[in-house]
Parts: sequence; structure tokens; C-alpha cells
Amino acid sequence: MEATEMQGTLSVHTENIFPIIKKFLYADQEIFLRELVANGIDASQKLRHLASLGTYEGSLDGLKVNISVNTEAKTVTVSDGGIGMTQEDIKKYINQVAFSGATEFIEKYKNTDASKQIIGHFGLGFYSAFMVSAKVEIFTRSYSAAANEACHWTCDGSTTYTLANTTKEEVGTDIVLHLAEDSIEFLEAHRLRGILQKYCKFLPFPVAFEGEVINNPNPIWTKNPSELKDEDYKAFYKELYPQALDEPLFWIHLNVDYPFNLTGVLYFPKLKKEFVVSKEKIHLYSRQVFITDEVKDVVPEFLMLLHGVIDSPDIPLNVSRSYLQADGNVKKINSYISRKVGDKLHEIFKNDRPAFEEKWSSLNLFVQYGMVTDDKFFDKAKSFTLLRNVENKHFTFEEYQEHIAANQTDKNGNKVALYTNDPLKQHIFIESAKKYNYDVIVIDTPLTGHFIQHLEGKIEKFRIKRVDADNVYELIGKDEKVESVLSEDDQKQLKELFVEVAADAEMEVQIASLPPDEFPVTLTIPEFNRRMKEISAMNGWDSNILRDNYKIVVNSNHSLVQKILTQTDHDQKKRLARQSFDLAMLSQNLLKGPALADFINRSLELVQK
Repeated sequence: MEATEMQGTLSVHTENIFPIIKKFLYADQEIFLRELVANGIDASQKLRHLASLGTYEGSLDGLKVNISVNTEAKTVTVSDGGIGMTQEDIKKYINQVAFSGATEFIEKYKNTDASKQIIGHFGLGFYSAFMVSAKVEIFTRSYSAAANEACHWTCDGSTTYTLANTTKEEVGTDIVLHLAEDSIEFLEAHRLRGILQKYCKFLPFPVAFEGEVINNPNPIWTKNPSELKDEDYKAFYKELYPQALDEPLFWIHLNVDYPFNLTGVLYFPKLKKEFVVSKEKIHLYSRQVFITDEVKDVVPEFLMLLHGVIDSPDIPLNVSRSYLQADGNVKKINSYISRKVGDKLHEIFKNDRPAFEEKWSSLNLFVQYGMVTDDKFFDKAKSFTLLRNVENKHFTFEEYQEHIAANQTDKNGNKVALYTNDPLKQHIFIESAKKYNYDVIVIDTPLTGHFIQHLEGKIEKFRIKRVDADNVYELIGKDEKVESVLSEDDQKQLKELFVEVAADAEMEVQIASLPPDEFPVTLTIPEFNRRMKEISAMNGWDSNILRDNYKIVVNSNHSLVQKILTQTDHDQKKRLARQSFDLAMLSQNLLKGPALADFINRSLELVQK
């Protein structure tokens, strides 16, 4: 074969390159390796497809991508055993920037499976090599070339190149990157391995680095769910998150081909009470090539609490935040995933409610977040969302309204649910409510304030109060009253006494006529004030602007309160009133420092007397 050499000028198609430049395609330098490996995968896909059509009859054993490093020569080489290129191919697909060989190949074979498998569409992936290289060489032999007939292309990043004949025994392409001085970091094995494991972990052909295959070419989302067992899904979860301590609760296998293409597996992890949206826990792929773990626009915000993988060829590799926000397919995918998750939860609830109830403590935060942020999800979730009471019984919204209708309906016809967010701290209030056969539910997530506010806005004539929001007679808001055994003058004197005793606490004092077996003094926080403070804190606002506004509720029918009034010594009155007030403070964990020390000493003296 006679060696020939030619020189020329790269032809830049400005009508193709302009929109790419405008979108600033590659912001991250390490992307070059993903792009070159993806090109090698495409070349392998093409050759395998041609073999299936009978156009290529050679061996397919070399269909893999290999990455090697030569630290002395300061080169990184990406090799594949794919379709290869002729000189004409190089002139057409390399020398004309942004003229994509993948696009032409798909058009040629658009009625076959090839169109679904090719990764690249823009023809710019190869030129990402110049982000890190002072010079790039291509050694390539086309599947259609005669034995050893190959091409050698060289470019130093300018608009000039050299293209010559050479020899190469195997079909395929070697791309040799002569790294620039500011990119020497990519000679380090751990740096390259990290990039490959990030972007190429699930590519559909073997990817080898330093002689070791580093990827899983057949991840479970590419398989038919009927072929898989629970153990397969759990093993893949461990592969995705090797540091995870708990197994997932369950999972959803996504598989849709109309009106967009989407596959993947989403896992429901065991959620703690801490509200942490793990932005990096769902990975977005395009034809098994990792794109990003910033999936906020692809996945509804509340689903960011999930883990897993989404793969869609309808999302191109040059993905950017602005592109995602504007893309119609992305919006459809977002809605589809939300609906699919809702359907899965409803299916589990309907088919095995006991199992669903067992998982509810881990699902609760997730479902609350979805209901608060997504109205469509709320409409679907209201049929399976559960309310758990302090006896650990579970109710749907409809069931719970029926459960409390007889005893917890106020004078305006509103059904009033009482809740606790800390059963131990609010134990005395819960026990007080139980005396009147009031039911108390547990709502104890960081989203509690938002959630109950949302429920009241969505469910007609349904109100929710924390069990310590008022004295027990006022919680439900019935017309029932208990008469006070004290005269109006005695009540006035009692209020003045407790205002004096609690002056430093700046709390409102209320004299209430309660049953004698209720506590003599309790502290309550009005529902609205407390709820607004919780919502402010959740939103990151300065919740200290809003005072707690505790109210001192003095039970005028309690024997201790009456005994206080009978004391002739004013100091003794104040002493007993202060002791009663401090007991209420202690029950709310508000007694600290010197005030706590004074209470303890005073208690010892009273016990000794």
C-alpha cells in the first residue's frame, strides 16, 4: 500500500456550532473522557448492528473500550474495537465540526433497533478531547477496509490537521491524547478511574482500565422485570450505594416507550425523621451514560427523597439546567414519574395494608412532602395516606373523620383532630384528653406545620390542633362549660397573684373553670402562633421574631388553687403559686438554671414541712 499524505483546513459548520457555543456545552473538563468512551461505545454498537444485518462477518470479540495511560509520553489513549473510519469518514465526521456520524447512521438505519442504541447526536463529543490536549491523534481502521489499511489523523487544536495512511491490524479506533501541561492531573490512575466509575459504570459494552473491566454492561434497569427477583433489586441497590446500611423498603421499575422513552429503577429508602433532600441519590443516564445527579427538573421535588436510576435517550448528553427546564420531554417525564410512584404506593396499600402500615413510619415524611408540594400527588395520596394515633392504630383521612365525628366535632360542625409531635413531652396533655375519650394522633415530622396547614386547606370542615394548644375544655370548641367554685372577686385576685408571680415570664394568665381532677396550672401555646413559628423555622426564616406566647392556665376548681387563696400570708400565697407555676414550667421543659435550682430547694423545704 502506497503511503499518502495530505493537509487541509477544518471546515466548521457555523449553523451547527453556533447554538452549541451559545449553550456552553462542556463546563466540566473531565467530561472529555465520558465523550470519548461514549464514542467508542457507539462505534461498537454500530459494528454489532452491521453484523446482525450480515454486512460485517468478522469477529465481535474485540467490542470493548480500553483506556490506557503512558506517564512518560504524557498520553491517555482511548481504544475501541468498533466500526472504525476510512479517510472519507474522517474528512466527513472529524474535519467538519458538528457533523455527526451518529446522526447519519441513525437516519440510515432508522427503521431498526440501531436508532435506539446510539449515544451521540451532536458530533462534538470528539472535540472535547482538546479541552485537555495539546495534540490529538487518531489511528483507525474501518470494518470495510482491506487488511491493515488504516488512517492516521493528527491535530494540535488549531484549524489545521494532517491525514495520512498507516497500518493497523485490528478494526477499530485508537484516540491518543497528548495532554496539555495544565491537564497533567489526568495521567493519575485514581483520577481517571474515578471519572470512569462516575460516567461509565453502566455502559453497554465492557470498559477496561489498566486491564480491569470497571463497568456493569447489563444493569437491571435494562432487563425485563419478569426476569428479576427481589434479590436482584437489593443487590443492585447495594451496587449503587455500597455505604447504605439499610435495605430499601421497596422499588419501582420504570419502563415506558411512549410518548417518550424511559427506563430505570427508583428505590424507597428507610427515611429518618431528619428532613434531608439527597440531591445526589438519583442518577440520570442517557443510554447508560451518566449525565448528572442534579435531577430536580426531571424528578418532582418530593421524589428527591428517593434513590435510584433514571435512563432516557430523550435527554441528550449535553444536558444543562436551562435545557432541562425548557424541554417538553423532561416535563412529561416529571409528571409520569410522580404518577407512577403514586400508583405504586396505592397498589401496596390496597393489596397488603398491614405491610403498608408497618412501613408507614418510613414512608410518612416522603408522602407528607409530596402532598404539600404536588397537588396532583395529593389527590392520589389522600386515599392511602395514614394517620396513626397514640395507640398505634392507623386510619385513612376518611376513616379518621368517621372515627372522631361523634366526640370531636365542634360547635361549628368542624371535626377536630388532636395531635402530638412528642408523646413523651406532651404525656400529661394526652392523658388529659383521654379522660374525655378524645383520640390523639402522632404527627412528628419536620414538615408537621406545613402538612397540617395543607390538610386544613384541602379537607372541608376539618381542623387540627396540638394537644397542648389549649385547656382540655377549649381544645374541641364545644359549648359545654364547667362552673367555677370561685367567685368573680376570688378569680380576679387569683389572676393578679399569678400575674405577679410570673411577671418575668411575660405570659398571659387565664383563669379557667376545669374539672377538679385536671392539673392546677398548665402552660399552653395557641395553635396558630406555634404553627407559624414552626413553618417559619422550616422555611429558614428567623423564627425568633415570633414569640412562643405561652399561656398560663389556672384551674380555679382545683383544691390546690383554692388552698393558695386561703393563705393569709401573702408571701406564702406567692410561694405556693410560684411552686404551681414552676411545676407547669417543668412539664414543658422550660425550667432551667437558677429557676430550676430555686424550684428544687423550694420543693425540699415544702416536703420537709
